Amino acid sequence: MSDLRINNITDRSGINGPVIAGVSSVSTSAFMVMPSGDTAIRGAGSGRGVFAGGYTPSSPNTSSTMNLIQISSTGNATDFGDTADAGSHGATSNSTRGVFNYGDVPNSIVRMDYTVISSQGGVNGFGDLSYVTRDGPFGSGDNTRGILGGSAGGPSNMGLSPGKGVSYIDFITFATTGDSNRFGDLTVARRGVGSCSSPTRTVWGGGYIKPSNHTDTVDFIITQTGGNAVKFGELTVSRGHMAAVSSSTRGIWGGGSIYGPDAPAYTMYDTIDYVTLATEGNATDFGNLLSSRHFTTGTASNSIRGVWAGNSTPTALNTIEFVTIASTGNSTDFGDLTIIQYQCAGVSDSHGGLG
Repeated sequence: MSDLRINNITDRSGINGPVIAGVSSVSTSAFMVMPSGDTAIRGAGSGRGVFAGGYTPSSPNTSSTMNLIQISSTGNATDFGDTADAGSHGATSNSTRGVFNYGDVPNSIVRMDYTVISSQGGVNGFGDLSYVTRDGPFGSGDNTRGILGGSAGGPSNMGLSPGKGVSYIDFITFATTGDSNRFGDLTVARRGVGSCSSPTRTVWGGGYIKPSNHTDTVDFIITQTGGNAVKFGELTVSRGHMAAVSSSTRGIWGGGSIYGPDAPAYTMYDTIDYVTLATEGNATDFGNLLSSRHFTTGTASNSIRGVWAGNSTPTALNTIEFVTIASTGNSTDFGDLTIIQYQCAGVSDSHGGLG
């Protein structure tokens, strides 16, 4: 008796396979396991990265473009649809959903939207942030809870001037939709931070403290608890607007810049540094990015590779580059975004916080 292999049966075009319809039975000495769960999540953990929003050098300057990459490969990004609002975003994600926030001052936009990472793109409504913000907040988390912290505050519900750093930490539950809730406060109020996670900790590094400039502070929380952040250590270089990636054991920050009283013009860095997430202590040099990166928040990770996308050097670029997280060394070219874009937000379905 020969085997009938249905994966080799096609229609006359040679493109479409068999369709099993109606009442069907299978006679076999083995067994069949059918897929389970919502069809939207069956591709979860596939190693996808999505970059969304940000700014472009051309009018109207803000972008709603979403780009998709497969992190384990290299090559150019592909179109993934559009976000509901253009401009600077913060983000967090689990193995199923990426959640973007559109904080804006003075327009008081506090909406969050989500995308199903295994889908063909686009966003749906999630809820609202608990406070008015700009340039963030930036986040990570684990597979059930997204953590958002640090941003530039707005005066309407915080008593702050636009652009001043915020210490607020909020959280969301990925499986539901709804508004974010207060978690606690960072050790230092700031904007332009980079955040990453292990399965138990969410960690922030660097940032701007307007008007007194920048910080090298690294602080962390236990993701499934509530409360204020605790000092972790310090980055190798004090700076803001860098972006972070992680595996379950190691957190990495790349790029960044300083400005203000200590640097009348922007000074930009190609620095990459890392910490071991299970311990506390100062960061260690990892290597260098291909170019100095400024206003870069678009990162994604599959826990093996960390990827940075978009750049302002200050010339805006569409470049993507990556590192192998478990090693040390300089980054390598990955490909290009579909447009020139910087200060976008990045999510992935297999980052270090997901185990």
